[in-house]
Amino acid sequence: MNNNTQVAKSPLNAVLWILAIALVIAGVYGNSYFGGESLLYRVLGMLVVAIAAAMVAFQTVQGKAFWVLLKGARTEIRKVVWPTRQETVQTTMIVSLVVIVAGLLLWGLDTLLGWLVSLVIG
Repeated sequence: MNNNTQVAKSPLNAVLWILAIALVIAGVYGNSYFGGESLLYRVLGMLVVAIAAAMVAFQTVQGKAFWVLLKGARTEIRKVVWPTRQETVQTTMIVSLVVIVAGLLLWGLDTLLGWLVSLVIG
C-alpha cells in the first residue's frame, strides 16, 4: 500500500494530470475563442483535444487502473447470459399485464372510496 501511495505521488504523475487538465481548459477556451467559426470545426477541435487529454490521463497511475477496470468490466459483460427474444417479449407482456391490472384495481378502489366519502359528506 505504501508503494502505491509513493507511485501515485510521483512528479511525473502530477505533471501528466496538470497537462491533461491544461488540455481540457485550452479546449474550453478555444471553443469560446473560436465561437464565430463553424460548429463542425469547433466540435472536431474539441474531439481532438478531448482525445489528447484522455490519452495523457490514461498514462497516469489512476488512468492505467481505470483502463484495467474497463477491460475487466468488458470481460464480465461477456459472461452475462442475455435473454432470448421470446423470453424478453414474454416478460414484457407479463409486466404490462400486471401494471394494467394494478392500475385498474387502484382506479376501482379510488372510485369506491370517493363514492363512500361523498355519501358520508353528503
